[in-house]
Amino acid sequence: MLNRRSLLKHLSAMPLVGGLFGGAAPIASGLAAPALAPRNLVKELGIRTFINAAGTYTAMTGSLMDDDVVNTILASSKEFMLLDDVQTKVGEKIAVLTHAESAVVTAGCFSAMTLGLAGVLTGMDQKKVEQLPHLEGTDIKSEVIIQKGHNVGYSHSLMNTGCKIVFIETVEELEKAINPKTAMLWFLNIQSDKGKIMHQQWVELGKKHNIPTMIDIAADVPPVENLWKFNEMGFDLVCVSGGKAMRGPQSAGLLMGKKMYIDAARLSMPPRGSTIGRGMKVNKEEILGMYVALEKFIARDQDKDWKMLEARAAHITDAAKSVKGVNVETFAPELGNHTPTLKFTWDIAKVNLTAKALQEGLRNGNPSIEIVLNDANGINMTTWMLKPGEEKIVATRLKEELMKAAV
Repeated sequence: MLNRRSLLKHLSAMPLVGGLFGGAAPIASGLAAPALAPRNLVKELGIRTFINAAGTYTAMTGSLMDDDVVNTILASSKEFMLLDDVQTKVGEKIAVLTHAESAVVTAGCFSAMTLGLAGVLTGMDQKKVEQLPHLEGTDIKSEVIIQKGHNVGYSHSLMNTGCKIVFIETVEELEKAINPKTAMLWFLNIQSDKGKIMHQQWVELGKKHNIPTMIDIAADVPPVENLWKFNEMGFDLVCVSGGKAMRGPQSAGLLMGKKMYIDAARLSMPPRGSTIGRGMKVNKEEILGMYVALEKFIARDQDKDWKMLEARAAHITDAAKSVKGVNVETFAPELGNHTPTLKFTWDIAKVNLTAKALQEGLRNGNPSIEIVLNDANGINMTTWMLKPGEEKIVATRLKEELMKAAV
């Protein structure tokens, strides 16, 4: 098995790999292969690239992986390993970092929720594992309780197990909804202000009735403390995306929590077949890359990062406010995507421009820039996915588009 030291040693001896963006050809069998012309598949296929001033949206391919993550992926791709062995060894390290009993790398946060609930439903019973998602006529529990304010599309991950969702609003309604079929209580952190029952009380209700609790914190780091806050609070399972702020592989996520449920969840994961999770494959490269991404994220100077993001935001703000009639508000969402965010609005009498037209102007310009529309006929931007120096480009292009519409 490659440990981290041998990975780095292997990497230092490995030649540059030709790929999407060109590079030297690999060495095979000790002989130098003929040099290949650099190949840029992005250009060859005509794929649009852009400056990401929007955020870590899946549709925009999340975030960009750090070099150490990419190097780990490249190095580990040169060796065979047993998938379960990789998951076990990496999971042990991730559990320590996140103050959990156990952990496993999943195919994103959505996958973590499906697999975590599967573990709750089946335990270590292989027959039940193969039964999912067909629960009718079995003794497998089949209901998950959710607050109505937490009802967004991601709860569909729970229905993939065959369970149905029971919606409640108050503690009294929750108490009445609990019955022998109740499998789990699910909590959506980013919508916590839309529910009447808060985190700690949710956990306490689960413990009171001996029902496991799960929380979805998909995009809710930073702050970095959220990676262990909810494990320490007592949630039995915690699910998070890996390809957002942590800059791991976009297709990776983490399932953390009580060992009994993680062990059971792994029975529904590859390499095992006849399971609902067989298609939720995470390769060895992604598992190891996710571990390195998590290590790096936790070790970062969060205060220094925040000041850097604020400086980028201030540069863009100054450029936009130099146009008469433009207003800029800076804020940081509390529950998710917690990063300096800019909200731009303008006096239509001074800047004759719709938000949609501004979005299209930035998108269709050179370079292309992606931003987000907001509900107040304006636009939002974040700076955390910008590469160094791109804030200057965004500031210049934004001012150009606003000036063109100035009355």
